[in-house]
Parts: sequence; structure tokens; C-alpha cells
Amino acid sequence: MIKSLNTAATGMLAQQNNMDTIANNIANVNTYGFKKGRAEFEDLVYHNIKEPGQASGLNSVSPNGVQTGLGVRTAAIQKDFTMGQTIITKNPLDLSIEGSGFFQVKTPDGDVAYTRDGSFKKDGSGRIVDKNGNSLIPEIIVPQTAVSLEISPTGEVRYMQDKDSATQVLGQIDIVGFINPAGLKNVGKNLFLSTPASGQANTARPGTSGMGFLAQGEIETSNVNIVDEMVNMITAQRAYETNSKVIQTSDQMLQTAVNVK
Repeated sequence: MIKSLNTAATGMLAQQNNMDTIANNIANVNTYGFKKGRAEFEDLVYHNIKEPGQASGLNSVSPNGVQTGLGVRTAAIQKDFTMGQTIITKNPLDLSIEGSGFFQVKTPDGDVAYTRDGSFKKDGSGRIVDKNGNSLIPEIIVPQTAVSLEISPTGEVRYMQDKDSATQVLGQIDIVGFINPAGLKNVGKNLFLSTPASGQANTARPGTSGMGFLAQGEIETSNVNIVDEMVNMITAQRAYETNSKVIQTSDQMLQTAVNVK
């Protein structure tokens, strides 16, 4: 009887983790480039009262055993890297990746981070940076005299000194891909870091090596579907309530057993 108390408690803890994941998805429904998470669970070890296939007679074996499950735990929070919808901004420094790939930025501590948030800006020296001031890699500095900025689908950056001059090449924006994007580490601020699970970053020009093309004047929004998250939240709530009911029922059965005279 005590086992059912602990088993139901693990179910409640798992659903708490599930609700935390759903809450984070809903909270970031308007975060540019955000990728929703999904809690995944696995059962715990089993108490084997009788092993499956155990000898039950001279020439016979048990077709199935007696195994009591001991609960559940959160195995992983899986990131869904499907592309979110894009919104048109007409801002020349707003970029979206139409397909797979990540932008590279350099953090203040010198690390290389990766992001799907393409809402870039210019700092005081003309460098293209993200909203937190992290410099885009490779570094591109827009001249103060530039009157227009064009970024091609393949990442070539051009500018014009004035309306009558020819366009000049300013630089090239490359993007990176990973064998296992779900293995990237979330560090907040719309940034990811590579890990042994994600594999090494593969840098390529947009539109090559399976990478997506760039779209100027657009931003990728979150891929969270609020209706799906509401359904998942109701399911998690009912599962939590059911596990709590198991604890109440187990307590009542224990009380009955204690009161037997």
C-alpha cells in the first residue's frame, strides 16, 4: 500500500514539470524565434515479484511475470525546432531564416551563441548586434554614410552611399546548422550554446548544405500554438488531480487496515 503513495507522488511531480514546461511555452508565445518544449516521461524501476519466463513446473514457464511499477520521472524536455510564422516589419535589419539554421553571435564573455531571433540592430559604431548587444558573426559594420542596406537570400550584404551610386558589397552573413539541434543548451535571451549532444556547428552560406534562405524585413515568431498548449494544460491538470486522488484512496485503505480489530 505504501508503494502506491510514493508512485502517485512521482506522478504529481512529473505533472508539475509538465505544467512548468507548458507555462514556459505560453509565457513565450510572443517571443521572437522561441521554440516550444515538450516534457517526455519514462517509468521507473520495477519491483519484480516473479520474473517473466520463470519456471512454474517441470516443463513449463510462466508466460508473464509479476512486476509492480514504482512510478514515473521526467526523462527530457524536447525542443521543437519547427519554423514559426513570420511577420513583415520592413526593417532592413530584421531577418528570418526560411528553413533550418541559426544566426551566430558573440557574447561579452567571448562565447559563440546561436539564435533564431533575427531582430538585429546597429550599435553606436555601426556594428550589427542583437537586442542584447551581442555582435553578429561574422562582424558587419554599416557605414554611417549608408542610405540603404540590402541583404540577399544567400546572405550577401550590400549598401549604397547615396541614391545615385552603385551598391557595394559590405559583407556576408553565414548561418550554422547542427546534427541534433535538440541537444543545444538553452541559456536565455533567445540564445543557445552547443553541447556534445548537439554536435559541432556546421557553418554554411544560406541556401546551401541544407540551410534555409534569409528573408529581409521579416521576423520569425514563436512556434507555440496557444490552443495546443491549453489542451495540454487541461490534460496535465486532470492527470495531477487523478494522482492526488490515488494518494487519498491509498490513505483511506491504510486507515481501514489500521482500524481492523
